Amino acid sequence: MLSRVAERVYWLGRYLERAENTARLLTVYSTLLLDLPRGARIGWHTLVQITGSNPEFHKHHQVVDERSVIHFLLADPKNSSSILNSLAMARENARTTREIIPSEAWEQINNLYLFARDNVSKSTGRGPRHQLLQQIISYCQLITGLLSGAMSHNSGYNFIRIARSLERADMTTRIVDVGSVTLLPGLAGAGHAEHVPEPYENMIWMSVLRSLSAYQMYRQHVLDRVNGEDVVTFLLQDAQFPRSVVHSLTKLESCLQSLPNNAETLKQLEVTRTLASEANIPELLQNGLLEYIDQLQVEIARVHARIASTWFLPVVNGQQQST
Repeated sequence: MLSRVAERVYWLGRYLERAENTARLLTVYSTLLLDLPRGARIGWHTLVQITGSNPEFHKHHQVVDERSVIHFLLADPKNSSSILNSLAMARENARTTREIIPSEAWEQINNLYLFARDNVSKSTGRGPRHQLLQQIISYCQLITGLLSGAMSHNSGYNFIRIARSLERADMTTRIVDVGSVTLLPGLAGAGHAEHVPEPYENMIWMSVLRSLSAYQMYRQHVLDRVNGEDVVTFLLQDAQFPRSVVHSLTKLESCLQSLPNNAETLKQLEVTRTLASEANIPELLQNGLLEYIDQLQVEIARVHARIASTWFLPVVNGQQQST
């Protein structure tokens, strides 16, 4: 497979997964707005921070409130990682690799982009917004299933799986960030878990689980009540749940094994997976979960850098080199 084709299908996988998980991230907040008591305030600025978009947001927005943040993450053309822009890029990468992916997949990706583009302006209200986000998530899952069931599991599909696993690991860490009570200044006087009334803390973690379609699987594995320690452990370290960080990184390793020249990438991946699997979650919840999540995201980014430098064409002076 040509490097440029591998890179395009890789980014097709990443943009689809990014759109789905950004929708899941916004769903957490939408659910909390409905569930939390009257007067509780949501830290919308932190939602921008955990997506890594803080400089880009403040370049174009003076006020950080629900309306501006939702627009920025959902449809702002100036945000390269907004859901609409992610879907546009997924569509473009699918269009340029139509000879690689099933025609039905291309049609569904195109339909998803057109659906999101035509309906995003109607999502200013919380009810319509929640419905739109759920439809985007369902559309992305449909496309993922279609690619799995109708595309030959060759090197092209392997790069899609690599991309999906890496993006999923990264976005799961960002959704776990939402569970930090520092996002709820109206509930947490000093920003620590022990200052949050227990029912509200449990509600936050239940919203995080549901946003990842993880609540039922969590309940099968954890018999205790929903609590921060068990939820974070499950979402970061459970080896069987498909959206956990460790499972995603393990799946990524199995995909990389079939590629040539994989030694350096596998070495970096092992560092990243060890950081995730050996973390002491109870201690981190007391003394620095956010800092640990930041470190884990840096390591995940290093895995991507290894993938790009090994199998994709280098970029010189802003231009991709030709073969």
